[in-house]
Amino acid sequence: MNYHHSFHAGNFADILKHVVLMRILTHLGAKDTPYRVIDTHAGAGRYDLGSEEALRTHEWKDGVARLDQSPLASSVEALLAPWREAVATARERHGTGSYPGSPWLCRHAMRAEDRLIAAELHPTTYKKLATTLGRDSRCKALAIDGWTALRANVPPKERRGLVLIDPPFEEKDEFATMAAEFIAAHRKWPTGIYALWYPVKERRAADGLVNAIEDAGIGRLLRLEIDVDRPEAAGGLGATGLLVVNPPWKLAEEALLLLPALCERLAQGPRPRYRCEPIRPDG
Repeated sequence: MNYHHSFHAGNFADILKHVVLMRILTHLGAKDTPYRVIDTHAGAGRYDLGSEEALRTHEWKDGVARLDQSPLASSVEALLAPWREAVATARERHGTGSYPGSPWLCRHAMRAEDRLIAAELHPTTYKKLATTLGRDSRCKALAIDGWTALRANVPPKERRGLVLIDPPFEEKDEFATMAAEFIAAHRKWPTGIYALWYPVKERRAADGLVNAIEDAGIGRLLRLEIDVDRPEAAGGLGATGLLVVNPPWKLAEEALLLLPALCERLAQGPRPRYRCEPIRPDG
């Protein structure tokens, strides 16, 4: 699977990933001590939904555009608020067709003392990322492989923060690589929060990732998935997940409100499904 992000920006998978990301950052920002985010496969940082790539797939129409239509229940909107506010700010600054990627969202949520390391190997995409982050001294864009960035930057000196792992899944063994690289990073920094994004094209691959991490003895996992029941004739991705390691307190409770509402709003078929599964929550 080749998940070149400019074709998929603002789709249902982004919604899950970015809404949960903003919830995690909100929890991190609730404490006075600084934190660091390590975004291993950062992408361009910001996307134009009017670009040739985005218009070729129109995936954002079944993603962010659906959430633009009308508010959800007030309890859900309270949890969506940080993400909605960030998207609104991106549109105000960069135009109504702008959609923020994870580095932009992190920079928006960070305080003066917080830091971001964003890695992107692809030269053209890296240049866009560097432009997106600009001269913000809190942020550093690195033109290196994401796995190299992960190995080199954990544990961060703050000893507090988040690692977002979101590879493009261009290699057929990417699930195995993700499991191995995460497990190695966790050994170095077992108290950090990690969010591992994955596509669900084959259930066996997603289950294998979680099983490998469980077999390594790692506890305090929260498995979040949504399946929008995309018709097979439409092709493309129909389900996605996030595995959150050391989730902030109450994130599972929040997800139980968010995921059903997102599933219903983003459904493309009659049988959308979601999963909110704490695994060894006290491990």
